[in-house]
Amino acid sequence: IGATGSIGKVSAKLLALVFEKLIIVAPRLERLEQLKSELEKVNPRCEILVSTDANHFAGISDVLVTATSSVDQKIIDVMQLKPGCVVCDCSRPLDFSKEDARKRPDVLIIESGELILPGAYNLTCDIGLPKNVVYACLAETAVLAMEERYESFTLGRDIDWMKVKEIYKMSQKHGVKLARLYGHLGDISEKEILLTRELALTRRKNG
Repeated sequence: IGATGSIGKVSAKLLALVFEKLIIVAPRLERLEQLKSELEKVNPRCEILVSTDANHFAGISDVLVTATSSVDQKIIDVMQLKPGCVVCDCSRPLDFSKEDARKRPDVLIIESGELILPGAYNLTCDIGLPKNVVYACLAETAVLAMEERYESFTLGRDIDWMKVKEIYKMSQKHGVKLARLYGHLGDISEKEILLTRELALTRRKNG
């Protein structure tokens, strides 16, 4: 959802590499059709569907990635989601609220974008994350500084696909790692994941 935006496009290309079917959602159909053509070149074996309605395919989607910038409207109805769906909410502000998460304990909602930088460093402001954990945008800047590359890297609407691969390789080189999964109430534990799975299986069984 938000597939034609800067983060949405990159996410869609990554998802097209690993899924057999991908549904891309955004308000403007012409941009979706253009992106569909790009994705078919990335992986011709991935079936690409398009929609301007986020709720249309919500009930059949196993994984949902949102990368919107909506402030004053609800992008998707959490009650429409498939039991057991894994949601990766890349949007800022978030598309899903704490209340949404409470309504659907059978759906796993993850707040994405957190990384652990290597070594010791002094962060002089509170960004609302645990110690040594930063958002991906800040981590990218830090990695570029470690490489002594003082440049604009992924600014603008159209992020260069090759730069995504490049920053990933640089991050691996310097030991940047994914942080633990976080939800609306903090760390998502293995116990919580198992409970979500049990609730999802029960809901599917009961229809």
